[in-house]
Amino acid sequence: MEFSSRLIFVAILLCSALLTRAAQVGDGCSRDGDCGAGLHCDSCGAICTRVKPTDPESVDKGLPFNRYSWLTTHNSFALAGSKSATGSDLITPTNQQDTVTSQLQNGVRGLMLDMYDFLNDIWLCHSFGGNCYNFTAFQPAKNVLKEIKNFLESNPSEVITIFIEDYVTSPQGLTKLFNASGLSKYWFPVSEMPKNGGDWPLLSDIISKNQRLLVFTSKKKKEASEGIAYEWNYVVENQYGDDGMKSGSCPNRAESSPMNTSSKSLVLVNYFPDNPNSTAACAENSAPLVSMLDTCHALSGNRWANFIAVDFYKESHGGGAPEATDIANGHMVCGCDNIAYCIENATFGTCKAAPPPKASVGSNPSSNQFPQERSDACLTTSSLSSFFFKLTVVHSFLLII
Repeated sequence: MEFSSRLIFVAILLCSALLTRAAQVGDGCSRDGDCGAGLHCDSCGAICTRVKPTDPESVDKGLPFNRYSWLTTHNSFALAGSKSATGSDLITPTNQQDTVTSQLQNGVRGLMLDMYDFLNDIWLCHSFGGNCYNFTAFQPAKNVLKEIKNFLESNPSEVITIFIEDYVTSPQGLTKLFNASGLSKYWFPVSEMPKNGGDWPLLSDIISKNQRLLVFTSKKKKEASEGIAYEWNYVVENQYGDDGMKSGSCPNRAESSPMNTSSKSLVLVNYFPDNPNSTAACAENSAPLVSMLDTCHALSGNRWANFIAVDFYKESHGGGAPEATDIANGHMVCGCDNIAYCIENATFGTCKAAPPPKASVGSNPSSNQFPQERSDACLTTSSLSSFFFKLTVVHSFLLII
């Protein structure tokens, strides 16, 4: 009897430990609370997936800005399930599942914003033909810029980059917008951007000077007229959409110089389809994304992406876009396969030993490459009840004999 009681007590302790252990990447889950820090319970297969990359500043913030990689959201403002601030229903694709504030809190540092003249203001729209309509207009741009301002104020060591798909024709429209938003004081000046492929200022200097907002426009003339950097004077960028997702290929978009152009110091890699789909993003933001990073690295003069732009950044089969960002940062910051392997103050290329293989960034949730899900007797309430019932039967039997 004493033995059986001890057996039950030990089983309870073990079961309790399993129940309280936070699930890791690839583990089964039923809600976000089941997953560990920096993870969420994903709709891609009821598994815990990463939503936040490792902050490269935690390893080394004394490198040039072009020696880091930043997770970037395509159409950052196009929130699924939202309604137009005009009051109309939106009839336009959406690309993300949470607010810009949430994205920033989750480590996103590159934002792609489409700006249009609309209703005597500048709005964020996902539209066509260079015009914005009630059914393609999400909200006034000043609302999202206020979110960015609040984040920069609350996080004095963070740097944000904005890529504007620019349809604004009102005179000095963007200048007035950024001045009114209170973001001008954080502006990184065009005059300090390298013109011939040289290194950017150190990240630590950008932070100390409080020039923590980089803004690029798609309108070339605005660099001279408004002092807003024309993106492709400084950045090479691959083709967006379906044509940019073909395996083994990394063509530049039409406005960009070829990907291997060494006179542009920054590399932007897009990886999202013509028609955004959160379900398809589960696979797209997994192994294929990492494969594309490798391809674009080889075709960009052996340079890793400084910005990795995706739809539905939280969706994947494991490590996802945050893991891909960690991989790029590992190579650039310390010469390792992942920033998790960097050793502080070590010689470039000196790395921690990689852990045994577990959840691949691109594994399918049904694959046995994932850590075994917590499918033991303590995983669910029903199985837990069954487990204790069996123990009770065993205990009763032992009492009888």
